[in-house]
Amino acid sequence: MTEEPYRWVEAIANRREYIENQLALGSPIACVSCADGVLLLTVSRERQKLFEIYDRIAMGAIGHPGDIERLRMNAIEVASAEGFNRSSHDVTLRRLAAYSLSPLLKNAFEQIYGPPFLARMLYAELGKKGEPDLLLRMDYDGSFDTNGGTPASSLEPFAVISGKSHSARMMEQFLRGKNTTRLSGAEALPVVLEAWIIGHYALTNEDRGFPSPEEVAAHRREHLREEMLEAALLDRHTRSQSTYRIFKV
Repeated sequence: MTEEPYRWVEAIANRREYIENQLALGSPIACVSCADGVLLLTVSRERQKLFEIYDRIAMGAIGHPGDIERLRMNAIEVASAEGFNRSSHDVTLRRLAAYSLSPLLKNAFEQIYGPPFLARMLYAELGKKGEPDLLLRMDYDGSFDTNGGTPASSLEPFAVISGKSHSARMMEQFLRGKNTTRLSGAEALPVVLEAWIIGHYALTNEDRGFPSPEEVAAHRREHLREEMLEAALLDRHTRSQSTYRIFKV
């Protein structure tokens, strides 16, 4: 009997290693706050990776398409039910993450005889007038963190996810040196795209630092020739209740 907890811990460790390997080469997603709203960007070959969840909430994800779709539909259903039963103003990303998405992912991850979700998510909520935007990263085990704004951490106007932690750190380091909050969406787009290039480059070059300008240009030409640039904006200036827009590039 005393061995059972250790077997469970070992099984969880094996499960985590398996999921990390499955996500390892997932195309990064970068998100920044800008003057026009919240801009999300990624590059993919075929399938869509950025989605509208509710009026002021968007989602980007890497992982298995089926799992991403299940999580997307769950988020939409919970947000829609909350908006219908209470009001659209009561639908917030923090409530959605803490009371619905996180418990769902945690339960699936820890039930070792059932399949976990092979997904890593990035959520964005456009701040209401006078309030900051909320950017939230959520992992397959239900853990999540935000872009700060607490007594213990300052607010950062960006968030990223990637298949490898080294790649995500490189993207964050790059974006930390940029101030996108005063840029328009069109002006912020090249910055976010370069963050993606750095993150994607780092997936297969973990032993190297930032790529040179020539390597960035070559990487951009190679991947944008064969893959699709996908960008979405939560529009800060729209009068419509729904703020999600496909950002034309």
